[in-house]
Amino acid sequence: MDGNGRWARVRGRPRLEGHRASRQSVRETVRTCSDLGIGFLTLYTFSAENWRRPAPEVAALMALIQETLRAEVAELHRKQVRVLHLGARDRLPPSLLGELDRTTELTRDNAGLRLYLAINYGGRQEIAAAAAALAREAVAGTLSPDSITEEEIAKRLYRPELPDPDLLVRTGGDLRTSNYLLWQMAYTEIYVTPVLWPDFREVHLLEALLDYQGRKRRFGGVENAVES
Repeated sequence: MDGNGRWARVRGRPRLEGHRASRQSVRETVRTCSDLGIGFLTLYTFSAENWRRPAPEVAALMALIQETLRAEVAELHRKQVRVLHLGARDRLPPSLLGELDRTTELTRDNAGLRLYLAINYGGRQEIAAAAAALAREAVAGTLSPDSITEEEIAKRLYRPELPDPDLLVRTGGDLRTSNYLLWQMAYTEIYVTPVLWPDFREVHLLEALLDYQGRKRRFGGVENAVES
């Protein structure tokens, strides 16, 4: 969800105003995915690298995430959206953790869209945490190093139940993955739009989905291969 700062800058507003303006983008994206019957949506909300930003901005972002959860949870629950946290809990303010826990508990039995909020998330950090878990089990003698496979690594990621994403939508025109779902995105299709995130609306998401529908996914194989 890139472009909040740029959106604010061109309007001569503080960066936080760009983050606040993006709430409507989140609302429309979640609603559209839910209405279309999409099963999983992950929003890169706050990366592990975002802690490098000025402390006042970080504090304001934490407060905004908490405020947004509190304001939106009733509608999410009504739409049968299940909310989950993706990322590490350390360093997150206790008040935000409390709001996250209340939201996940309220929506835990909802059968609709699963909405993963990547907060304090980093792809490398996730893989490192999985490797550390495997090492501890190997040292304890409960896991043989020879039995470590891709499947065993995947089981120890933050959210093992989260399937590999079909499509990554990158707003703001940036051409990089930014340490996002590095393990899971091995064969994810990527769609880049110059639209800044606060301006991203349902029509832009539909354009991305239509583009995705025209892709031919081979996963390393050969298109229209015929068995010999």
